[in-house]
Amino acid sequence: MSVWNPDNIRDVAESVGIASLSNEVVENLSRDVEFRMAQVLEEALKFMRHSKRTILSTQDVSQALRVLDVEPLYGYDSNRPLLFGEASLGPGQPLFYVEDEEVDFEKLINAPLPKVPRELSFTAHWLAVEGVQPSIPQNPTSADSRNQELIPKGPGANASLAAISGNDHVTVKPQVKHILSKELQLYFERICSAILDEANDEYRTAALGSLRSDPGLHQLVPYFVQFTAEKVTHNLKNLFVLTQMMQLTSAMLDNESLYVDPYVASIVPPVLTCLIGRRLGDNSVPLAHFALRDLAASLIGMIAKKYAKTSHTLKPRLARTCLKHFLDPNKPPGSHYGAIIGLQAIGGAEIVRVLILPNLKMYGSVIKNEITEDGPKKAEAEMVLNVILAALCLLEDGHFSLTNGHAGDGGEEVLEKLVDKVGELVGSRIFDMGRPRLSHAILEDEVKLNGAQ
Repeated sequence: MSVWNPDNIRDVAESVGIASLSNEVVENLSRDVEFRMAQVLEEALKFMRHSKRTILSTQDVSQALRVLDVEPLYGYDSNRPLLFGEASLGPGQPLFYVEDEEVDFEKLINAPLPKVPRELSFTAHWLAVEGVQPSIPQNPTSADSRNQELIPKGPGANASLAAISGNDHVTVKPQVKHILSKELQLYFERICSAILDEANDEYRTAALGSLRSDPGLHQLVPYFVQFTAEKVTHNLKNLFVLTQMMQLTSAMLDNESLYVDPYVASIVPPVLTCLIGRRLGDNSVPLAHFALRDLAASLIGMIAKKYAKTSHTLKPRLARTCLKHFLDPNKPPGSHYGAIIGLQAIGGAEIVRVLILPNLKMYGSVIKNEITEDGPKKAEAEMVLNVILAALCLLEDGHFSLTNGHAGDGGEEVLEKLVDKVGELVGSRIFDMGRPRLSHAILEDEVKLNGAQ
């Protein structure tokens, strides 16, 4: 039994010239109409739900008919609700209709004609001729430009300038307040103030811990990156601020819920500044900046390993920058120290063998005078020499004692080969360490070369 009234089917059939239909045909057509109506309504309800609405509109039905490849209903949408009138054809047979508005032809004929719309057109004009803006109506005048310059640009704008330009009642808010919620703004301010609080270690630790584990900080990532860049740029003589900025960067990189890949290009420059910067901190504690460079090197290594897959040129660019500072004799020992540990963090033993080892003989002459003479840079040069030896020790890992008589070379011969390979200063230090495996690992490339010849 169909819910659709069979009499409607007969009425439609009579309107198209079909006088008589059997009850079976009418029943089947009623069921088919009911199925088609349910199908259209189901599709229309999908459009309503996807539009986040609770009221079905005629547009939803039109879209449903289009999806079902059915000829759409012709007409227009009305913002006013349709008013239905009711007429009775007999007992139990109401008829509903839409009341048409009666139009008085006399009023319609005597009504004034609407304005003729402007015809669409376009024209060309010169914005500037040889750098000079022509005075034509299409270009802004100099007075307009001056008034635009007088408009306040931020929350701290001059009130007198605003009054002169006629914008004294305009409230200009910083753009961040239109993007971030008040809770995120407050969180950002609290984290920044806590990280820079030198007197409260517990406060700083809690702030970094929250930044390292909180999953809802996606919107704040660019603001933390900008905050780090500004603080590093303007506080190169303050080791505490620089160290805290590196700790902040490390906390962001450790947070697995943050998507930092688009900001890697902005994160790297402040870290490189703390790694190979010429002057970091004041001169009160000469060797204090080496701890900051160690921290920055660990961050460079983390960035190179974690984001090398998304940026194939990241590792080569980092290695090229560090190698450039390492080979520059005009750089101070601190920059050389940062470049060496940076290269070591980026590529490990392989990059030490390929980029550092071949240049040690030339570099030895750069720091030899600073180590042998008593001067202010002697301690820094010793730090550089120690980090070179530590980097070369990576070549010893996985290196086995050589055969074919190389392991039994005399001490003087090994020393002579080391001096020829890495220079007198570094070669003598390696020989004095008394580690034959390390010596033969350094000479391995030369041994292979001689064997090939």
